[in-house]
Parts: sequence; structure tokens; C-alpha cells
Amino acid sequence: MDGSVTSDVLRQHLIDPEICIRCNTCEEMCPEDAITHDDLNYVIDFDKCTMKGDCLPPCPTGAIDSFRKATRPWTIEEQFGWDSLPPDAEPVVESKGPLPEDVVAITENATSGAGGQTLPPWSAAHPYINLYTPEQPAVATVMGNMRLTDESASTGIHHLVLDFGNNAFPYLEGQSIGVLPPGEDENGRPHHVRLYSISSPREGERPGYNNCAITVKRITEDNDGNPVEGVASTFLCGLEKGDEVNVTGPFGTAFLMPNHAGANLLMICTGTGAAPMRAMTERRRRKWARGAREAGGSMTLFFGARTAGELPYFGPLKKLPQEFMDVQMAFSREPGAEKEYVQDRIRAQGKQLAGLLRDENTFMYICGHRRMEDGVEASLTDICAYHDMDWPQIRDRMRLAGRYHVETYY
Repeated sequence: MDGSVTSDVLRQHLIDPEICIRCNTCEEMCPEDAITHDDLNYVIDFDKCTMKGDCLPPCPTGAIDSFRKATRPWTIEEQFGWDSLPPDAEPVVESKGPLPEDVVAITENATSGAGGQTLPPWSAAHPYINLYTPEQPAVATVMGNMRLTDESASTGIHHLVLDFGNNAFPYLEGQSIGVLPPGEDENGRPHHVRLYSISSPREGERPGYNNCAITVKRITEDNDGNPVEGVASTFLCGLEKGDEVNVTGPFGTAFLMPNHAGANLLMICTGTGAAPMRAMTERRRRKWARGAREAGGSMTLFFGARTAGELPYFGPLKKLPQEFMDVQMAFSREPGAEKEYVQDRIRAQGKQLAGLLRDENTFMYICGHRRMEDGVEASLTDICAYHDMDWPQIRDRMRLAGRYHVETYY
């Protein structure tokens, strides 16, 4: 086997026959005449449907808000015979071929802090990877671009929502996408791919829609503090609604969240390292809001920034109830307050952290700037020593069990 998918996966708009009340609203609203019906079912013609969504808001039951991944379009005749919707199609294998060399290099560098090969959680869903390549990218449309940090903040961080239309782009929390900036580099070659962690849960930034969100920091200086404009970040942060982006991926097979009941999530991040944490938090929050509070264990987040105004998603995080997630924020430059870094917050919660590290159901995720690694390592070493544990041993045991994950960057 050469590692290629034997059949492509597409996204199809369907109507759920189990909850449809046959009111005819969707057929009346569809401008493409893609919806028709017989004595039993209302159905959608794949070839006519443009996914514009005119039919969605008026539906009184939500039956119209149904989408499935398929290896070929379901015909009208097949839909007429349904009593219920079919399951999503699964790919034959997860990848369309070997990963691009630049993606491999970026990933290896980002995960080097884990201390070795990392496995995914045993209960994680199986990921799709590399379905879209630089030669055949998915074209995504910008549905929204919102600045997350204060205008006065030194760092401009944006939340972008990308819609994939009819292109199936299945992903999981913790995975990344590749963005292909337009234009050429100084050598006249197309720009290399840039990877961005997905910040929305697997069902989409808006549930039921074929979209995802990413968190982008506009690069304005290099590691030495010299002024510079980031090629991809400047392009992405300047996009407007309706603009298009060439996307590759998805990528990532290990930095995934567990799906079994009782799994504790221990998340440590700075800046745009919040992206995968937001995706996992939203996945749990939506289940929690539906009453499925037994679906997971505890959630603890340590989040650091210079000031509250430079902390992405600060407002929504403040609104989360304590019983849902313990949020520990650390600010190193907040006016009128003592300097505090993520590692300081970790030490302050040493007793709680020690209990989580002893629990075989705790899964740890670290994401953010590379310079936080040493401080986090030192704080965890101190906490473990104080509670008669050995952090290096615990870390390696967690990594080999798929419970310790690191993605950091400069």
C-alpha cells in the first residue's frame, strides 16, 4: 500500500427523516430548487445544492441542519428510501501520502520538548491527516476575522474562521492546518507552508458547518527584537470576510484529546498556545451544556500573558463556571500587580497538581512559546520533589502512555 486514500471524502447536505415534519419550508426557501420530496421523505440533490444555507434558519425542527461525509454523493432515490441518516464515511487510510518535508521539520521541532516519541491518548478518535497538499490545497473562505487582544496591546492576536464549503475537511482537537501564503520568497519560490493549531472543536466553530478556527499572532519582530513582518501572519490578520485561503492538512496524530469518561485535562499555555486548549475546552463545554457532565473528568488551565489585554479569549475564560474548569491566569506585566509567570501559578497550586500527576487518568498538554518550557519543568520538578515523587519518571511514564504532550515554538 502506498499510503493513499483509495476514495475521496466529500461533504453532503441531507435532511434527517427521523425528525423532519414535512412542513415544506425548506423546499420553498431553496433558491436552487435542490430540495424535493415524495410521500415519505424530503431530500436534497447534491449536484444542485450550493450550501448557501437559505433553508437552514426557517426549519422548525433542525432536520435540515444535517451533514454527512461520504465517498460518493447519496442519490435522491437512495434518500427517498431512508428511515434514518447514514453514518459518516471513513477513509481507507488516514493520509494521502507522505507528509511534506517542511511539515515534518516544523512538527519535530515543536514536539522536541516532549523528550521522545509521543503516542495519542488510547481513547482519542482516529485522525485524518494530509488530505490536502500544496499541489492540491483546500480553498477556504474567511467567514470572520476578529482581533482578540486590546488595540493597545503589544501583540495583535486574531481569531479567524475558515469555511471549507463542499470540501470535506475533518479534523480533531489538537490538530493543525497548513496555510500557503500567496506570493514568492526572496528566491522566487512559493512560500513554505505555515502551521497553525486549530482552535475549534471537531464539529466546527459553528456546529454543523464545515469550518474551523485558528488563532494567529501578527509577527512584528524576530527573536532578537528586530522589526520584521511575518509573511503568513500579516497575510492572515489582514484578511476580510469573503477572502480565500489555500489550506493543507490537517496534520497531527498525537496531540489529541481523550474521549473516555473520567479523563482529566491539565493544560498549560501562553499566547497563541491557547488554540488547541480552546478546541478541547469547547468540545467539553458543549457536552457539558447539553447535560453530559459525566463525559469527562476535571479540567485545569494555566494560562500566561503579559497583561489581561494581551490574553486571547480572556473574556470567555472569565465566564466559565468554576465547576466546569479551574482557570489559573498569570500576568507578568499587569499594572499595579506583582509579576507572575505560568510556573509561579503552577507552584501556587502544587497540592492540586500533585494529585493530578498521581492520577493515571490525567492527560497533560503544554503549548506556547519555547521559553516557558524550562520554567514549567522546574516548577513540576519542585512540586514532585516536595510530594515525594520524581518528575522525570512521571513525565516519561505519561509520555509512553500517550498522556504527556508538548508543542512549543519560537
